[in-house]
Amino acid sequence: MDNSGKEKEAEALMAEADKKIKSSKSFFGTLFGGSSRSEEACEIYVRAANMYKMAKNWSAAGNAFAQAAHLHLQMQSKHDAATNLIDAGNAFKKADPQEAINCLNRAIEIYTDMGRFTIAAKHHITIAEIYETELLDIDKAIAHYEQAADYYKGEESTSSANKCLLKVATYAAQLEQYQKAIEIYEQVGTYAMDSTLLKYSAKDHFFKAALCHFCVDTLNAKLAVQKYEEMFPAFSDSRECKLLKKLLDACEEQNVDAYTDSVKEFDSISRLDQWLTTMLLRIKKTIQDDEESLR
Repeated sequence: MDNSGKEKEAEALMAEADKKIKSSKSFFGTLFGGSSRSEEACEIYVRAANMYKMAKNWSAAGNAFAQAAHLHLQMQSKHDAATNLIDAGNAFKKADPQEAINCLNRAIEIYTDMGRFTIAAKHHITIAEIYETELLDIDKAIAHYEQAADYYKGEESTSSANKCLLKVATYAAQLEQYQKAIEIYEQVGTYAMDSTLLKYSAKDHFFKAALCHFCVDTLNAKLAVQKYEEMFPAFSDSRECKLLKKLLDACEEQNVDAYTDSVKEFDSISRLDQWLTTMLLRIKKTIQDDEESLR
């Protein structure tokens, strides 16, 4: 069946559901099983929504799921309403990101009201991802990652909370909110170094924290590296720590070439990602600026 056939079928189902709601609200409808008709209407809306999805009409699918959610709320079926709103949000994601966020926020309200904070956190992450990829609003993405992290912490899901916080730190550093990023990297690094499974990742977190210190000033970075070595002796032997020390020396000597060579050597073994490249370029610029101001 082609898409237009599926759409017509969906439209017919929507009309059938609307009719059931009207009859359930009539005097005789309320006398003779109005609530069962509302339940039937909900099921029909969901069927219509799935037909729209097959026809790739995402807005119509989202609207049909939202209609089912509205009915479920009237019937006090909160869990079903939240499920419908998540389905609506997922459909709208493909056509109207802002409407997707509205539906997901309404679902989150229901879940938090029911004490389902882990599920609420998961959907805050979805909203954060829409803000970062579709709507390009990093401040709002950060706010939703932070909210998700708070809910995960409250439910003792520290690893899940830390994943969200690392996203916050990544963006905070890009926005030059270095202190915020440093606090997160140090907190997550300390948690990782005390865990047998995560110990290896601790060096990455301390490395990133030190780079953020470096962006503020060289003395800060030097003291931070010493602190991390004392806290986590394995950090001293890491390539990341050795790179930091070479960069600190290059900064003190205001030697841009030595700085660039050290970064190239590190990159030839461990590829630098976009974030690390950005931070290292910012630090390099401060050496170049210092060099020029001395001329």
